Amino acid sequence: MGPMGAGDLSAALWQERRQLELLLFRLETQRLHVLAGNVQWLSFTASEVESVLDRLRFEALARGVESAAVAAEWGLPAQATLNELAAGAPPGAWAEVLQDHLDGLRALLRQLNDAALANEDTLRNLSRPVASGAAAGTRNGDAAATLPADTAGTLDQLTTAGNIERALALVRRTAQPLLEQFLGGNRG
Repeated sequence: MGPMGAGDLSAALWQERRQLELLLFRLETQRLHVLAGNVQWLSFTASEVESVLDRLRFEALARGVESAAVAAEWGLPAQATLNELAAGAPPGAWAEVLQDHLDGLRALLRQLNDAALANEDTLRNLSRPVASGAAAGTRNGDAAATLPADTAGTLDQLTTAGNIERALALVRRTAQPLLEQFLGGNRG
């Protein structure tokens, strides 16, 4: 496999870092929109966060394949952490390159954690619209009998509440436990 194995791993790590940076950007954008009172954009910002999370799953798979190949080439266990790969790299530049990736990924994970906590706090403290009459039941299957006079306003409020809950659920999914496990070692 030669140096291309480590080169491919480095390229996969760069791709993953790029997606993590994009996730950080999407989280910060979402929070800024909410703080500016632009709650109507919450469904779009949540979709953007979800899209990056989906791409990150594929980047993690690519990283896993490249990492296992490099570990095998260097005589390390297939599940070696990035910390172990950097420590077990043959003489040359790869130890430093992998250590730089390790440091960069750890810094990004700290930033992502901070951004996710800030978003969750902001979203949790966002006042949920309460639709008058929205919780009322129906009688004899006649839904129209219990709909409030301002049905469109009620639907808007319910949609906003749903968008807030969806955004919260996605923010809670931004943690990257498999990446943290792959980094291994000292949590700097």
